[in-house]
Amino acid sequence: MPIQIKNKELEYPHDFLNKIICGDCLEVMRQMPDGCIDLIVTSPPYNLKNSSGNGMKDGRGGKWANAALVNGYSNHHDCMPHEEYVAWQRECLSEMLRLIPDDGAIFYNHKWRVQKGILQDRQDIVQDFPVRQIIIWRRKGGINFNQGYFLPTYEVIYLIAKPKFKLAPKANAFGDVWEFTQETKNEHPAPFPVSLIERCISSTLARTVLDPFMGSGTTAVAARNLGRDYVGIELSPNYCEMAEKRLSNRVTDFKTSMVIQNAETQLSLSKWE
Repeated sequence: MPIQIKNKELEYPHDFLNKIICGDCLEVMRQMPDGCIDLIVTSPPYNLKNSSGNGMKDGRGGKWANAALVNGYSNHHDCMPHEEYVAWQRECLSEMLRLIPDDGAIFYNHKWRVQKGILQDRQDIVQDFPVRQIIIWRRKGGINFNQGYFLPTYEVIYLIAKPKFKLAPKANAFGDVWEFTQETKNEHPAPFPVSLIERCISSTLARTVLDPFMGSGTTAVAARNLGRDYVGIELSPNYCEMAEKRLSNRVTDFKTSMVIQNAETQLSLSKWE
């Protein structure tokens, strides 16, 4: 079960490593010591409902019925005044930066959008942070009912790195444009594809990975797949339970896979006896 943060003082690392913590990410991160996390991979709520188009709408003024984010997230309405949203995200990034050591990094995924006919590139959020590179995540699809601009088919990942951060050997060969299909078999309204997060994590030598906006647990699943420790923070109890279920199923799937592999090995060996 997820750890509930309300009225509970947490102790690092016992209450954090390989745990899903249900609570406000700022409140939880402030209980963590400086430099305790090697890598952070996250994607915050995009504040999509606060937009010049009043959320996701088609060209006729009707909202896109198939977009789950029209209703916001569980426990988060995704509709903050822009200045308040920027201040919140900058505060979150400041805490994240405190948590990584001099060779640590943050993969901060966000989405550019057009507001009142002008591109909003999130520079107001990431300015003054040590952005080393922008990675383009090409999503292989999307929907745009607005004839004022072309269909957006990508999101951006800001690589925010401390001075001594280096990629794992040969990881630089991936380049800065990554193509991964969006996740579809997931109840969360905006899930990461596991393969994208595995690319981020495996490109580093990090042993501990934090996602302060854990959602349905994709970062934790990817970290576990790669043999790394994770810390997950999520405000919504519904998403926390979803993440725990995915992690539990992943362990079951792994054990089943190992049983099958062992059985196949034994069968193969028996042919030679």
